[in-house]
Amino acid sequence: MFDLNETETENLPKRSRRKPQKKITPQRLKNIGLYYLKRFETSVENLRSVLQRRIDSYARENPEWNKSEAYQWAEDVLAEFERLHYLDDTRFAQIKVRSYLNAGKPARYIQNKLRAKGIDPTEVEEILSEQEYNPLEMALKLAKRKKIGPYRPSETRREFRQKDMGTLIRAGFDYDVVCEVLDFTTE
Repeated sequence: MFDLNETETENLPKRSRRKPQKKITPQRLKNIGLYYLKRFETSVENLRSVLQRRIDSYARENPEWNKSEAYQWAEDVLAEFERLHYLDDTRFAQIKVRSYLNAGKPARYIQNKLRAKGIDPTEVEEILSEQEYNPLEMALKLAKRKKIGPYRPSETRREFRQKDMGTLIRAGFDYDVVCEVLDFTTE
């Protein structure tokens, strides 16, 4: 943000002083990646961006440092993790698709989320086709969780129809599915 000289840094409260970052080395990048993988299942592209953010952060504090070499180290780490099967985009996509389907998320939402994580859209389509995916069931599951549409008290359903419709459409469901859900009766 802005530079402080040494005397200004000494006057700062102890909690607002930041320790200088540890130097980025190939082994440090590997450790960062392993620690991340220990906590999260992720895609290759997502771990690449995590490592690159760490490299960029260190490079901001040390402008004379060559970050292009570190980017190559990150690629080497990613290749090693893929070779050892620590990273597997297909496995990650399958886990996420199942998780999103269990949460009642629509196909469009799932595709967008996984595309943002660097997963090939055709691979997502293939995984979705293998799953038992019924958009009406997913929309009903979401409506039940949010207590909208057919799960709203019958005396208020009519006045909240537009709002409920907007909620389901923003969630990523098609107009036809949304109309079917809102006309659904739970009795």
